[in-house]
Amino acid sequence: MSKIWFITGANRGFGLEIARAALAAGDRVVATGRNVDALKTAYADHGEAVLCLPLDVSREADAAHAVEQAVARFGRIDVLVNNAGYGQLGLFEEISAADIERQFATNVFGLMHVTRAVLPVMRRQRDGHILNIASVGGFRGFDGATVYCATKFAVDGFTASLAPELAGFNIRVTVVEPGFFRTDFLDASSVRYGSQSIADYATLPTPPLSTYEAYNHQQPGDPAKLGRAFIELAAMPSPPLHFVAGSDALGMARETFGQRMAEVEAHAGLSASLDRDDV
Repeated sequence: MSKIWFITGANRGFGLEIARAALAAGDRVVATGRNVDALKTAYADHGEAVLCLPLDVSREADAAHAVEQAVARFGRIDVLVNNAGYGQLGLFEEISAADIERQFATNVFGLMHVTRAVLPVMRRQRDGHILNIASVGGFRGFDGATVYCATKFAVDGFTASLAPELAGFNIRVTVVEPGFFRTDFLDASSVRYGSQSIADYATLPTPPLSTYEAYNHQQPGDPAKLGRAFIELAAMPSPPLHFVAGSDALGMARETFGQRMAEVEAHAGLSASLDRDDV
């Protein structure tokens, strides 16, 4: 039986490629985004298989309304892909509090708004799969991406904690942690930088942001292949809780978790010594 996909941020990048893969597999898609005209242009050739809906994930009421329309049209939601988000890059001290709040409002609270709206549908169905897109920045820190990584760590933690809450309803939950993919994520149309400037950081030998700017459109990952991987994940009866996407992500995961375990073991004696003596 074909699936009904609800995808946020579906007008470009990962969202668009996931939707294309789902449609190629014979499924139907609720494509959402802030610019509904751009969505209708992107999916003009797919007719009744696609429902394009306006959705600003940072507004909880928008999420509830979009889910109502999706269910009215297709009757159910089988797969939720929480993809909408953007990158707030820059040095922590150079990013204003307002910009930090906006980043969390979209990348974290927006994801929660949509999930909260979809969960009653999936609970009634006693079936569903939620795929939250985080990042390698959800398990590994990067200088010059402090705030962005903080949001993706939050998505990782939210997903890992939500999964056991929903297991009894046959709702699967996966966090996808992509490495660097050749999308417009690092373009000026998507990424944002700090609005303040602190002269002291300019004295550093290697400015943290120079790496991201040089990497734009040189990333190794293929977004179309990632889209097809989502179809495989959604078809698994027991999908992984964590899925690292891309060879670079795989390498970073091995390195990061290896270093973490080495650190744990190096201080294991002190850690274990902290129990009460009467335990």
